[in-house]
Amino acid sequence: MTPPPGQPARRRTGVLRREAVLAAVPAAVAALLGAAAPAAPGTAGAPGAGDPYFPLSGNGGYHVRHYDLTLRYDTSARHLDGTAVLAARATQNLSRFDLDLTGLTVTRVAVDGAPAAFRRTGRELVVTPRHTLRTGRGFHITVAYHGTPKPVTDPDGSADGWIPTDDGAFVAGEPQGAMTWFPANAHPEDKSSYDITITVPQGRTAVSNGVLLGQRTAHGRTTFRWRETQPMAAYLATATVGKFKVEQYTTRDGIRVYNAVDPREASAAAPVLKKLPSVLAWESTLFGPYPFRSAGSVVDHANVGYALETQTRPLYDSAPDLGTLVHESAHQWFGDSVSLTAWKDIWLNEGFATYAEWLYAEQHGGDSAQKTFDALYARGAGDHLWAFPPGDPGSGAHIFDTPVYARGAMALHEVRRAVGDRDFFRILRAWSAGHRYGHGTTAQFERLAENVSGKRLDGLFHTWLFTKGKPNRA
Repeated sequence: MTPPPGQPARRRTGVLRREAVLAAVPAAVAALLGAAAPAAPGTAGAPGAGDPYFPLSGNGGYHVRHYDLTLRYDTSARHLDGTAVLAARATQNLSRFDLDLTGLTVTRVAVDGAPAAFRRTGRELVVTPRHTLRTGRGFHITVAYHGTPKPVTDPDGSADGWIPTDDGAFVAGEPQGAMTWFPANAHPEDKSSYDITITVPQGRTAVSNGVLLGQRTAHGRTTFRWRETQPMAAYLATATVGKFKVEQYTTRDGIRVYNAVDPREASAAAPVLKKLPSVLAWESTLFGPYPFRSAGSVVDHANVGYALETQTRPLYDSAPDLGTLVHESAHQWFGDSVSLTAWKDIWLNEGFATYAEWLYAEQHGGDSAQKTFDALYARGAGDHLWAFPPGDPGSGAHIFDTPVYARGAMALHEVRRAVGDRDFFRILRAWSAGHRYGHGTTAQFERLAENVSGKRLDGLFHTWLFTKGKPNRA
C-alpha cells in the first residue's frame, strides 16, 4: 500500500510510500491445506483466524477455495445487491461457522442448496447448516444480501472497504474492508480464486481482478465478468466502479494489461502508466517471473489518501508518480503472490516494496540505496522512524506507519550489505519462487537468507526488525 505525502500512518513520509516452503507456518495455515486434525462432532468454527492485531478477521474451521460473486450496483442510490457462492472445504467437523460481513442485510443463506439458519453478531455472519459438515468435506455456501455498503474505519483512522465516490466506488480492502461488500473468510491466511460479475449503469465501468472475460450492455446497464484464477487474499479483491477511460493491450511477455483511468487524472497518469511494462520487466529480472496472467492499474479521482496493491490491478486514488507505480507493482510479488500469515509481519510486504523503489532509483540514475539508507539513518534517535520495531509494530494502528516501510527497507539493505549483491538477489528470487501463491513468515525469510548466504544473520535481524529505538550499526 502507498500513502500520500506528509502523513505518518498509511501515508508517505520522505522516501516512504504506503500503499514452496511451509514448514514453519502456523497451525491455522496447515489447516487451510487440509492438515487439521478432526474435531468432535458438533464443533463450531472459530469466529476469527487468531490474528493478534485483528482477532475477528478470518474464521476457523474451513477454507474457501473459490468465490463466485454476482453484484449489481446502483451508483445513484448507492445500493448494492449481491449473491455470493463460496466453494469451501471443512478443516474440522463443523456444526456452525462464521463469515465476515458488516453493514449489509442478509436475506438468505444456504449450504449445499439447503436453507441454513443464520444470525448476525457484530461483524460476523454466523451460519448453522442443517447437518454437521465433516472434516475434509467440500461444500457450497450461498448468501444473498443487499444494502448500502459503507467503509470501515481502521485502527489508524483510515477508511477502507467500499468507499463511495462521485461517480461510483473506490473499493480497497486492506486490512479489513472485504467484509463491507461480500461475505468472506477475510484473513490473508485464506487465499482463493475468484469470479466477480458486476452490473452497473451504462456509461460506468466496473473493474476487478484478473482477466476480463467479457462485458455486455442491455437495458441501460453493463455487466462485466472478471476472473482471477491464482490464489488471492480477500483484502486484495476489488470491484471499483466509475467513469473510466480504458486501455487494453498485451505485453511482449504475454501479460494482459487493463488500465482504467478517470478522465480527470488521465493527463497526469499517462506518462507513468506508459512505463508499467518496463517496470514489470525490470522487477521480473530481480524477483523472478511475474506471478500473474494479467496486470494494469485503476486510477480513480477519489481523494482516499492511499494506493493499494490490488492483485493484478493496483488502485490509485489519483495519478501515481513513478515511485508509487514501482512500489505497488513490487507488491505483486511481495504481498500478493507471497502473502502474510499474520499482520505483524507486514514489513515483508511494505519493506520489500519500499526497497524495490530504492533499487529502481539506484539502477535508473537516482540515488543509490546506500545513500537513501544513510539519509534515513542520520535522523536523530527521537525521530518517528525509530518509534517501534518493524518486525512487530505492536497493533493494527501501526502496520502502515513509517518504521514498517522505511526501517523495513533498511533491514533489507543491511542484509544486502552482509551477504553481498549476488546472494542478496538470489535470496529475493528464492523467496518469491519458494512461496509463490502461498505464505511466508519473518522466521522463514531469515532461515532462507542464512541458507543461501551460509552466514549467521540472527543478530542482524534482531537488531533491525525487533530492537526498540535507533539501532547501532555494526
